[in-house]
Amino acid sequence: MRIMGLDVGSKTVGVAVSDPLGFTAQGIETIQIDEANGNFGMKRLTQLVEEYQVEKFVLGLPKNMNNTLGPRVEASKAYGVRIEGKFNLPVEYQDERLTTIAAERVLVEVGNVRRNKRKKVIDKLAAVIILQNYLDRQGRRL
Repeated sequence: MRIMGLDVGSKTVGVAVSDPLGFTAQGIETIQIDEANGNFGMKRLTQLVEEYQVEKFVLGLPKNMNNTLGPRVEASKAYGVRIEGKFNLPVEYQDERLTTIAAERVLVEVGNVRRNKRKKVIDKLAAVIILQNYLDRQGRRL
């Protein structure tokens, strides 16, 4: 069963998928969206869902550090409702606090990734971290 992890922002959606056995997450791409104008990247997301034969989605839930829910949580949940209706697949949520910071740290530690290049891949890497945390929580990782 392949699971797709999504890091949903107002301008981009980072995309990752699990291997067929659900052990590891791999980054796929970052989809450009425009939440304010109602462009949610559904055309490209549909292509990826079909290509990877996705059976479930895991969306990052950007809670505040004090565990309260802010406006981005509502936007992520709305995106989840939208894709659940479109694909008729289950959607689960994974706490994503600090995933973008962790992704940035990984890219800085690599050392040779310039700032402008980091901006292009950070959402994809955040999606990988979200999905891998979910997979680990499910106890699927060896």
